[in-house]
Amino acid sequence: MRAETCQLYLITPPTFGTGGAVAFADTLAAALDAGEVACVQLRLKGVTDSEIRRATEIICPVAQERDVAFIINDRADLAAEMGCDGVHVGQEDTPYDEARRLVGGEAIVGVTCKASRELAFEAGDAGADYVAFGAFFASTTKAITTPADIKILSWWQEVMTVPCVAIGGITINNCDAVIDAGADFLAVSAGVWDYEGGPAKAVKAFNSKIFNRN
Repeated sequence: MRAETCQLYLITPPTFGTGGAVAFADTLAAALDAGEVACVQLRLKGVTDSEIRRATEIICPVAQERDVAFIINDRADLAAEMGCDGVHVGQEDTPYDEARRLVGGEAIVGVTCKASRELAFEAGDAGADYVAFGAFFASTTKAITTPADIKILSWWQEVMTVPCVAIGGITINNCDAVIDAGADFLAVSAGVWDYEGGPAKAVKAFNSKIFNRN
């Protein structure tokens, strides 16, 4: 069951490479200017709080100035401190209730539910702004611990109104399946940043897939 709308949700690469967050900010700006993007998630693992703060200071304005929501992965405390639009939490991270308390009632709180219908129900009933299912495909940015059946997206659309995010190895070549199955958002990392034609062209290509199918 297709969602009424589908939007692109960008996840930052694991590292920013040469030039760090400053150089990535230019890349992100070009990508966001190339087409519709709903959200940018800062996902940095194994770094210090000061590095997350510094990256947020540089990258968050790039998104927010374009009316794109900016959220931090895992760290509800830093999301609140830095004036972000919300937080995304996994099952091993800050519990939903605590994350909500930290960021407030108006902020976005998304919850990873992997392939679990039970976890998705719990998150939705608790008040999560979206639930994330996956991984649906092999990923180059994150080890897959729980493969998900794409049918879970259609099932969710039939039983709940809380938006769902599809995540895990999504590319231009395989995104049709998750769009058709009912994803409200396509969470993409390497599929944009490592795209052969560059991130801006990737965003254009994803937008073409999404909007030409609506």
